[in-house]
Amino acid sequence: MSNQNPTMQSYDVIIIGGAIMGASTAWFLSDNKDFDGSVLVVERDMTYENCSTTHTNSCMRQQFSTELNVRISQFAADFVKNIRSYMGGDDRVPKLGIRSFGYMYFADNEGFADVLRDSQQVQLAAGAATLLMTPEEIKTAYPFYNVDDIVLGSINLVDEGYWDGAAVNDWWRRQSRERGVEWVQNEVVAITRNAAGTRVESITLASGEVVACGKVVNASGPRAARTAQMAGIDVPVEPRKRFSWIFKAEQPLDQDLPLTIDPSGVHVRENGGGTYQCGGHSDYDPAVDFDDYTMDHAMWENHVWPILATRIPQFEAIKVQSDWGGHYAMNTFDHNAIMGPHTELSNFIFLNGFSGHGLQQSPAMGRGTAEWLTYGEYRALDLSPFNYERIPANRPIIEKAII
Repeated sequence: MSNQNPTMQSYDVIIIGGAIMGASTAWFLSDNKDFDGSVLVVERDMTYENCSTTHTNSCMRQQFSTELNVRISQFAADFVKNIRSYMGGDDRVPKLGIRSFGYMYFADNEGFADVLRDSQQVQLAAGAATLLMTPEEIKTAYPFYNVDDIVLGSINLVDEGYWDGAAVNDWWRRQSRERGVEWVQNEVVAITRNAAGTRVESITLASGEVVACGKVVNASGPRAARTAQMAGIDVPVEPRKRFSWIFKAEQPLDQDLPLTIDPSGVHVRENGGGTYQCGGHSDYDPAVDFDDYTMDHAMWENHVWPILATRIPQFEAIKVQSDWGGHYAMNTFDHNAIMGPHTELSNFIFLNGFSGHGLQQSPAMGRGTAEWLTYGEYRALDLSPFNYERIPANRPIIEKAII
């Protein structure tokens, strides 16, 4: 697809990146009656072939160790289950749900078991339904697991599991366009500050146009650092490679498989029809090139499959149907979202660094960013702990439930 050209020379808000974070922000701006500005979304590739949004597990969970992350997922669950009403009762919008097979965290040592116990208290206080299970209880409920080395499990079967992230993303894009948000396939190649260096004045597109802006949102996923560097600022986000496999089991399980997080870091979930989706990464986990999606085929045979077959003996006989490499937008500072304005470049807004849990956080984060763009503050849910200012202040948010 060739570059597309914006219709105007200036916009109140320019969103760089049109995957799920940019789409959510655009839609919530279009849905906010107090916002009447112009919005341009610039997306490099409208096929989304290689973006993180299309390479996701498309699951959500309540099992976080910080209350704010739990609240963020609770809003995601409410939005998905009530998407049609959120979208004005539009009959074209599908009715969606959550296939709540849950996340099953396994602890094989008392240290991590204590983390699960502490996290459960946070989750229960926030209204989640997390259940701790002994190895015997796990074996009774899920007899297919080998739990010989497990000391504790943690699972939540309410609003935790698979959801159709692609459908939500599609409707955010579709409805925002219908409401006047302009979307172009193009690439931002330069960002220009004002003379004082305190504001972004304009962006330059690969097609040559220089477009003025009131505010600019960095929603460029694993490319967040590259976008920020154009404005002369740094953000600690880098692409980290993550591998996924879809496989078919010769003897499928006779009940849903929770998204199982093995102590090794390998995770696997129900995919339907006797197929399952599995993910993992190598112990050596460096930043990679933005365009590097090369598979590590040896990793399946040497690492992932042996772990699966040990944890779930029925997975001894399986056949890979497809595989791919994708990227986490890894926030190397504290593995949590980076939001809000830059401390010196006041109209440069971050929406970055989700470190693998961005899809499930996109409803709350898009809503919050739209509020910030409209009011200069968060209103529905106070997301200010995630603002960029914590990074130069060296105030990390410690989230222990990172997969």
